[in-house]
Amino acid sequence: MKIGVRAHDYGRFEVKELAQLLKQEGYDAAQLVLPKVFAGVDSYAAIDGRLIETIREEFDRQKIEIAVFGCYMDLANPDQEIRRKAVATFCDCLIWAKELGAGVIGTETAYARLSAKERKEWQPYMLDSIWRILEKANAVDMTLALEPVYWHPLTGLEVVQEVLHKAQDNKHLKLIFDPANLLEFPATTDQDAYWTKWLSAVGEQIEVFHIKDFTVSPAGEYVPRLLGEGVLKYNAIAAWVRANRPDSCLIREEMVPAEAQRDIRFLKEMF
Repeated sequence: MKIGVRAHDYGRFEVKELAQLLKQEGYDAAQLVLPKVFAGVDSYAAIDGRLIETIREEFDRQKIEIAVFGCYMDLANPDQEIRRKAVATFCDCLIWAKELGAGVIGTETAYARLSAKERKEWQPYMLDSIWRILEKANAVDMTLALEPVYWHPLTGLEVVQEVLHKAQDNKHLKLIFDPANLLEFPATTDQDAYWTKWLSAVGEQIEVFHIKDFTVSPAGEYVPRLLGEGVLKYNAIAAWVRANRPDSCLIREEMVPAEAQRDIRFLKEMF
């Protein structure tokens, strides 16, 4: 098992400084969204070969695996120009992710919080983007990792299975599994059964687990919590990981820097 973190939860840093910090904190891996984590990198267009080489060298020096190159794009937007730019940016980043030596390049399928009707309506646009990206992923031999989210077009297990079946590309298409983004009804869901169903169906395609916790406010708002202090029940997930994928990478999201060591202890004890 490898324990990692969404690096920009710590803020923005110079490359060397960040790699050293993650090593000192005790992480094995990181998810890097370059425009959010590195000083002076304001967009994906600002990435160049020198930056990629520096990141690779400094992270190799500290033995921090770059598990996820984050490039979260609005892939299912019905606006053709928005979608075209999203796919073009992602395809450019496929090359950077490959050169960086990242495990996968990850994205969700939309930005907006969609109604059930909109999720269905946006799915053809999502599929169009995925197929175009997969064509490029094959060309450069880089792995795309899609993150299902219940309020996005890649919304539930049936849709995920359909996409994987249609793609027929287990090498270049993987999943990022974020339980918090799939738990629509925390008060009434039998989580052991729910997570077991997901993992039995698509677990072998999961490349990275996002780990966080939350509660729901009286107004229905999402409130991040420390691991173990929210509604997420990780027992079934942890048991599956231990039995089937003990080499999995766990990426802590919504991390509070002052609680980083507590998080790492929680993950080591749980998984």
